[in-house]
Amino acid sequence: MAEDFPYRFEPTAAAAELQERFAGLVPGEASGQVQTVAGRVTLRREMGKLTFATLSDWTGNVQLFAGAEWTSRFAQLNKLSLGDWVGASGEVVRTRTGELSVRVADWALLAEARRSFGDKWRGITDVETRYRQRYADMWANPGSRQVLLLRSRTVSSMRRFLEARGFVEVETPVFHPVPGGATAKPFVTHHNALDMDLYLRIALELHLKRLVVGGMERVFEIGRVFRNEGLSPRHNPEFTMLELYQAYADYNDMMDLTEALVAHVAEEVTGTTELTYAGRALDLSPPWRRETMLALVAEQTGVEVGLEMPVTELRARAAELGVPVEADWGKGKLVLEIYEKTTEPNLWGPVFVMDYPKEVSPLARDHRRTPGMVERFEPVVAGRELGNAFSELTDPEEQRRNFAAQASARAAGDDEAMPVDADYIRALEYGLPPTGGLGIGVDRLVMLLSGAEAIRDVIAFPTLRPEAD
Repeated sequence: MAEDFPYRFEPTAAAAELQERFAGLVPGEASGQVQTVAGRVTLRREMGKLTFATLSDWTGNVQLFAGAEWTSRFAQLNKLSLGDWVGASGEVVRTRTGELSVRVADWALLAEARRSFGDKWRGITDVETRYRQRYADMWANPGSRQVLLLRSRTVSSMRRFLEARGFVEVETPVFHPVPGGATAKPFVTHHNALDMDLYLRIALELHLKRLVVGGMERVFEIGRVFRNEGLSPRHNPEFTMLELYQAYADYNDMMDLTEALVAHVAEEVTGTTELTYAGRALDLSPPWRRETMLALVAEQTGVEVGLEMPVTELRARAAELGVPVEADWGKGKLVLEIYEKTTEPNLWGPVFVMDYPKEVSPLARDHRRTPGMVERFEPVVAGRELGNAFSELTDPEEQRRNFAAQASARAAGDDEAMPVDADYIRALEYGLPPTGGLGIGVDRLVMLLSGAEAIRDVIAFPTLRPEAD
């Protein structure tokens, strides 16, 4: 019964720690040291008056070696179910077969497993069960737990990298009175006391840039954002973004920072910048290739597109490439759609795709040399964008015009277009210095580092359709 379980238990060492500390024991040797361990029983076999069990904790495994002559309540130990939580104390030994073990003198049942974790050799193979019951998946398929631990180390590594470069971590609101910072459909909620609708944030951008206006010259936030969109191997309605802003910088500085950050995290978390993803080699070490969107489209398709072409010609090029378009799209949207459908999936990279049409980049600054373009890039790795970055737009009047164009598109039925954020324009009127901004999808970075091909594998509790009764 639950009331018989201890309220606390104090292990003296984890499994991995024992494996390291007593690596020098030879078969048949005893250490003379008593240790206490705790974890789940994941395998058990009886051999007459001896019982051997594998105890698993979050660091690894160690064997429990029990005997009728020296282990208290030996008969009860043999009734343990796979998955039960157990604490055990005894001398650390290496058995004659070479297995590092705790020679159990005393033990305690800490919790019962009243449900099975699946076949002990194959784990849980049903995909739906794995994602919906992650607590079971993490034990039945230890690789799932390792991916989530890698995720934690990735976030910590990013944070240390930025703090070492003078960035300050901040927190900004999750509820926004005006959705902005990206083109996406927001989730809507209602605040009863204020009797007003609020939106779960779709990006961190606009509040972070307000802080730069306020004099915080290097800021970053690692936070959850929410977009009311469908599910796919690359999309979950809530996901984690790193966004940072650096005063006196431009998008060239952001490219330098991006490749250094990703390479640093890869080296620290996996031990190398040379990975294998989806069966292909991937080298994340700097420098990364830098190329314009238009040049990459021509390189991949053999078809040139550009903003100097009439819109009818761009439509014809899209049709030639098999890219469906909509009647109200302008030149910039047509160019972006051609790139995304024909080129981006084929870029193994890593590559910085530079210089986007102004029409689809309402928060970025005009390109200093190329009319109709802005200073924006996306780092593309393994055929998918890893992030987004700009030389930030600092002119409040131009920002007002861009917001107005977005609001017109919204009124015409584009529910992903941004509304006018009057307070953000007011902040720009106080003066935003030249600023570089960068956003990186943390989930997608973890996918690369862990080799996962679905975003659900790197999120502990992904969004799922309702469970059938």
